[in-house]
Amino acid sequence: MKIALFGASGTIGRAVVDALSARHQIIRIGSSSGYQQADATSSASIRALFERIGKVDAIISTIGKLHFGPLSEMTAEQFRVGLLDKLLGQVDLALVGQHYLNDGGSITLTSGIVSEAPIRYGANASTVNAALEGFARGAAVELPRGQRINVVSPTVVSESEAIYGPYFLGFESVPAARVALAYSRSVEGVQTGQVFKVW
Repeated sequence: MKIALFGASGTIGRAVVDALSARHQIIRIGSSSGYQQADATSSASIRALFERIGKVDAIISTIGKLHFGPLSEMTAEQFRVGLLDKLLGQVDLALVGQHYLNDGGSITLTSGIVSEAPIRYGANASTVNAALEGFARGAAVELPRGQRINVVSPTVVSESEAIYGPYFLGFESVPAARVALAYSRSVEGVQTGQVFKVW
């Protein structure tokens, strides 16, 4: 399969490359690095990327910035960080990408455990992750020609504990390689409209 992987240089993205590259052609896409570059917050940039690389069999997104901070101090501008980047960025990848997806192709987005298990300072993350899962369920019933869409929802990744661990006290981390298996399941499996939880 020809797979467009957005966020290929991140912790989870690198693990996905390791899990899938032996069996598939992976086009590594980053915002400022990688074989190809695209700004996921720009429809024009996403469309230009697909015009360059052509049709694909799968689209995987492991991207998304969020704002972590106390609700009592949070501003609308800070809240928009997650809405514009992780939520609308990934939704736009699906909206544009569906037109460059081959028959029977798949789209896999990334949410996170806080869609169901809220944490302190994580209101933005909970909102965005839950919305992504709702989008995938709604989109799954409309995609044509056997196309599929799923979401991978990981807990905190072991390799990122130094950064995010303080937000996830009491949560058991998982290695990125285990998270990558869920992307394999989404791309190489048959299900659609699912949330693959890696908790």
